[in-house]
Amino acid sequence: MIERHRSLESQGPRPPVRAEVDPVRRRRFTAFSLIVLVAGLLASGATSALVPFHYSTDLLFIGPLLAMGFLLAEQLTIDVDVRRVGWTISFTEIPLILGLLTAPFEVVLAANLLAGLGAQVGRRAASHVLYNAGVMCLEIAVPFAVAHAVNAALAGIAPVWFGPVVGTLTSSLLSCGFALAALLVLGGAMRVSAGGRLAVRTLAVGLLNTSVGLVGFEVASTTPWGWLLVGLVAAAVIGLYRAYSGLLREQRDLEALSDVSLSVARSGQSPGHGAADPDEQTSPVAEWEPVAERIREQLNATRVVLRLRLDPAADVSTLVAGEPLPAEAEEAAPAALRDDPLLQLPGSHVRSFRTLDSPEEVRRALRLRGAYEALAVPLRGASQLLGAVEVHDRVSRWRGFGRADVRLLHTLASHLATAMDNRRLLGRLRHDAYHDPLTGLLNRTGFRERAAEELRAGRVAVVLRVDLDVLTTVSEALGHTWSDRMIAAAGRRMREEVGQAPLARLEASSFAVLLPDRTEEQAHEVAQHLRAVIAAPYPLDRIVVEAAGVAGYSSSAPAVGEPENDVDVLLQHADVAVRAARNGEDGVRGYAPAMGQVFLRRFQLVTQFRQALDSGQVEVHYQPKVALPGRQVVGAEALVRWSHPEYGRLDPDEFVPVVEATGLVDALTSFVLERSLVKIREWLDRGLRMSVAVNLSVRNLADEAFPDRVAEALRRHDIAPELLTFELTESSVMADPERALPVLRRLHAMGVVLAVDDFGTGYSSLAYLRQLPVDEVKIDKSFVLGMGTALGDMAVVRTIVELGHSLDLVVVAEGVEDDAAREQLVAMGCDVAQGYLISRPLSEERLEAWLRARTKKVRGTRSETVLTLLH
Repeated sequence: MIERHRSLESQGPRPPVRAEVDPVRRRRFTAFSLIVLVAGLLASGATSALVPFHYSTDLLFIGPLLAMGFLLAEQLTIDVDVRRVGWTISFTEIPLILGLLTAPFEVVLAANLLAGLGAQVGRRAASHVLYNAGVMCLEIAVPFAVAHAVNAALAGIAPVWFGPVVGTLTSSLLSCGFALAALLVLGGAMRVSAGGRLAVRTLAVGLLNTSVGLVGFEVASTTPWGWLLVGLVAAAVIGLYRAYSGLLREQRDLEALSDVSLSVARSGQSPGHGAADPDEQTSPVAEWEPVAERIREQLNATRVVLRLRLDPAADVSTLVAGEPLPAEAEEAAPAALRDDPLLQLPGSHVRSFRTLDSPEEVRRALRLRGAYEALAVPLRGASQLLGAVEVHDRVSRWRGFGRADVRLLHTLASHLATAMDNRRLLGRLRHDAYHDPLTGLLNRTGFRERAAEELRAGRVAVVLRVDLDVLTTVSEALGHTWSDRMIAAAGRRMREEVGQAPLARLEASSFAVLLPDRTEEQAHEVAQHLRAVIAAPYPLDRIVVEAAGVAGYSSSAPAVGEPENDVDVLLQHADVAVRAARNGEDGVRGYAPAMGQVFLRRFQLVTQFRQALDSGQVEVHYQPKVALPGRQVVGAEALVRWSHPEYGRLDPDEFVPVVEATGLVDALTSFVLERSLVKIREWLDRGLRMSVAVNLSVRNLADEAFPDRVAEALRRHDIAPELLTFELTESSVMADPERALPVLRRLHAMGVVLAVDDFGTGYSSLAYLRQLPVDEVKIDKSFVLGMGTALGDMAVVRTIVELGHSLDLVVVAEGVEDDAAREQLVAMGCDVAQGYLISRPLSEERLEAWLRARTKKVRGTRSETVLTLLH
């Protein structure tokens, strides 16, 4: 019971009609079936004439028993599918040898035909009756002829049962030969070595079955109650046989489940569906061909139809494995699964349909598909219907789909639905990892992947970065939702312009485009165009928001003496070019190596600043301020200076903005504040009452803990708050007024003097001054320097002085460099002057020397000494 070939019927191969749609091969098989039938009839006639018929009343009992034996042998089978032919392990040799030993040829032939053809018709698989009838006749006629010839030749030498044994074995070999012939007619092929091994195995199984039948006959006929013993052994063998059949089926089903799961997983890992592909879609339906084919092979079906919804927004895709669907079935296929009568499937159970016992609507659907039997099961995911599987018609077995097939298809469908759900989830996670959720464009990671692919292919490309500006203002006025809408709209505009070129949103309002095979001149034109596109007004609800943009680009073509650029370097260079473009006229700049040196220097300044504070490279200088018109020295402004060991004396305008942008400004402010308070304490100890002004940044005004640190420093040095002045610009306050104003009010409540620096260059409105808790206003030096030559500047200065006094504010003029300016300020009633006429910023040592040389001590009304500037 190792392996016995069976196909379509009880003994020998029964090739399927639906297994081959080629009309030539179908006609060839029909002709082959007629030849087999004629050969079977001729062999039966010859055998009937050769073997005499002996009638007895026992035949009335033996005939039905043989028919039942043949029918039972067909039910106890293990089916193995080899290409288009099904091979079956069965007990057919047992009733055959019993018939050779006990009944005439005609009775055995009738029993075999009655069991085989009757079972075929009863199971609605009588489409191969000519071929099956011919093979059945040959499988009975030839063994009887061989048995008669062997017994006649070896009469008196061999036992009587030797001839039937040899005849039964010829039946097995005959069945194997017809199976191979049918395979060849159908267009298949089997190597000679494989065919030889199959014949040997068939002979071995036939010999085993024949021996079992012969031993059982001898025991039953010669031993009292032998038939009972044979029955017990037969029941045990049948049980063992069925258990082995079930185990083999389970093993094959598990292999099929594993293959299907692996096929689904591998189909999601094809090279054409890289995660960084901006046009990435759900995998094409062709990738599911191995899955459909594996299901078809496992169920030995003529056709498997997979109807899959690979994209939730797309129509159902159809994949057919095996025999193609008729053209009319393709044309009439419904767009929705629920519209097909075979696929109106509640739950996730398998439904079986046959043309003989189904409603008319289902029969019409089956005829349209060219099928007489179908299994259908939905593929349901966690929250939706993912598709359906149809299995049409058995290929190699006449008995149709059984309960084991239904169970397997249900399990396969469950695994397939789970795998599809997992794959969708994986695809969504992969997409989210490489795409920006707001715009749907690539993110930085996805852009790097796509750009790296282009560069690895050896293509010269330009990375273009475009930044959309004024979004901070939009967010403050309308909220972040509206600024997000502007970003999404800008992304759509750019996508329309660049087509399929890789486009990404890097962060915030920054976009990047990869331009393959472009020169820098072409990239400059594209950059100007994209900058104009995203700078066009944005209609938001009932308002129109103006926008601006800057662009920078960098080419992968290396400059002379430079190494080749990778993606990260190109992005960095494009970022440097964007920063340079902000200071340009047209807002578009290409990267030049010199730009990298500038930003490298800035980077070095940032990384070295903390060490510079600790090592004494950063110093505080002081520029004196005098009261008008009496010229009393009332204080000084603290100004930071950095003596860099490599770059020398650095201008504050070079390193202070960099320090502010990187968050180190808190350390800088704390350093200047501490040194200023130390200086004030020294002056107080000498009897001098002078204040020091310290500049604040945007970050200081946004720090709610800053007033507490100031109060602690004042207590530690025992200094009155009015001797400390904080200077702030209008823009620093208006950058985040909701956070800045509470900080300013706490400082003002402490008694610290607050001064508005560079007044006249920012908002400079009366309403602005009224809402700020300030004590001083400083006139920007650009107006003071222009008083001598421009009447407009003089009018501005006079207006600021009058405005400040009307609000009870002290007015300080910066940039006083000559006596004429000082006299004009005195005439206008300005309170304090500061500038080169009085003194340049001085180090602590030089400040002390300046105070001794250019001032005289005047005892005030209190115990403090007042310094008055000498003429």
